[in-house]
Amino acid sequence: MTSIPKGPMLKFLTEDAGGKRLLIALAVLTVAVPFFNLAVPESSAFHVSTYTVALLGKYLCYGLLALAVDLIWGYCGILSLGHGAFFALGGYAMGMYLMRQIGDRGVYGNPLLPDFMVFLNWTELPWYWYGFDSFLFAMVMVALVPGLLAFLFGYLAFRSRVTGVYLSIITQALTYALMLAFFQNDMGFGGNNGLTDFKDILGFSLQEDSTKVALFAASGVVLILSYILCRYIVASKYGRILVAVRDAESRTRFMGYRVEHYKLFVFMLSAVLAGIAGALYVPQVGIINPGEFAPLYSIEIIIWVAVGGRGFLYGAVIGALVVNYAKTYFTAAFPEIWLFMLGGLFVLTTLFLPRGIVGLASDIKEKMLAKKVQKQADVKDEPVDTLPKASTEV
Repeated sequence: MTSIPKGPMLKFLTEDAGGKRLLIALAVLTVAVPFFNLAVPESSAFHVSTYTVALLGKYLCYGLLALAVDLIWGYCGILSLGHGAFFALGGYAMGMYLMRQIGDRGVYGNPLLPDFMVFLNWTELPWYWYGFDSFLFAMVMVALVPGLLAFLFGYLAFRSRVTGVYLSIITQALTYALMLAFFQNDMGFGGNNGLTDFKDILGFSLQEDSTKVALFAASGVVLILSYILCRYIVASKYGRILVAVRDAESRTRFMGYRVEHYKLFVFMLSAVLAGIAGALYVPQVGIINPGEFAPLYSIEIIIWVAVGGRGFLYGAVIGALVVNYAKTYFTAAFPEIWLFMLGGLFVLTTLFLPRGIVGLASDIKEKMLAKKVQKQADVKDEPVDTLPKASTEV
């Protein structure tokens, strides 16, 4: 009987049990949270507050960002310490659109210039702000700007065969340089205050509960679709080549593969996903500033992936959700020592959980299965005495 060859989608449906559980949980969350916010009265114990909806939506954006990082780190071995830059660029593209929607409702009542430009005595809108009054144009820029930056950076870095810690340092320098640039008032992005005081999106007020619920649901849907896309890629032949590049780049190159092309494509895709995460993040939190470019933030993203489980796409999402929930709790309970706790968590994960939470669960499951198989084998191999016992009677 011939076996049917498994394609990437069939492998996803049959082999990625953890991913399927995650997608089911995300789908339930995407439907249940809006229902319990809009349909359940506030007096009920089952009501989900609007604050919680916005907080969960932010977590989902972080999950998408972690997914983007795990795609390149877990499957291609590219440790980027500057992915916060792509996240922030996507956020700024969305922020520019939201600022253009304010119009004459700003503090200074200028229908064309944002308030910070009027305050700084700007007389005309910079050329790179043109087009951002269109939602479609802004969405194109959300993907195009991070993707183009990733292409330029990746082409130069991968073509020069920069790898390992050297590549990580360069990515960190990239995001630091962008942070310093965006802090300048004459850049036209609001300086250290960034972009804020947003009013509406697509004509819907950002203060309305229904809008916040819609943004949360959009974040959930985009995360689900992005996970399916990433899982399809890593389960395909292309994904196997990425793993080969991660484990033995020189050998893969000697076999005839253009390694830099594979790395460049997946790096660009990861940057686009990070930019989309930033675009979904900004209208839910209400602000974007140069602090999102900070290298420390990019390092924190690595911690999310490491804690959840590098090389497990669903582990990266779980790690982002767990760490950020802990951050929300502990920054309120122990604000002075939170950063020490975060650093300690990363050290403990590196020493005792090298494969993260998901990897630990997988190891435990494998050990239990191995013990079960061994026990069954021992029972099967145990000799059975079928001869009748000799009588001891005299």
